Amino acid sequence: MGNSDIRRLDREIQRTTKKLEAVQRGEWWPLTSRERLAMTRAMAGGARSIHRGRSTAGAEDRMDSIGSAAERRLNAELTALYGERQRLITEAARAKATKKSSGWF
Repeated sequence: MGNSDIRRLDREIQRTTKKLEAVQRGEWWPLTSRERLAMTRAMAGGARSIHRGRSTAGAEDRMDSIGSAAERRLNAELTALYGERQRLITEAARAKATKKSSGWF
């Protein structure tokens, strides 16, 4: 447990942040396979509605809902990563303080 773990978490935080930004822009690459499948089904349903001359509001709502769920998932991942990062920093600080207070300089 040390700087390498914190750096690893920092890289993962950056990756997850990029994924979140991409989902907010409407990109599909950060979606899980289930989310992509659901998005494709919603699009197909919208295309079917257009073909039948009906409104696509339901399909659009489903796609918005899937995008929102992906954003919530990525936000939860970020929260967990930040929490783990903070735990590692606190643990390292305690170890450093313990080493210093033991009188060995």
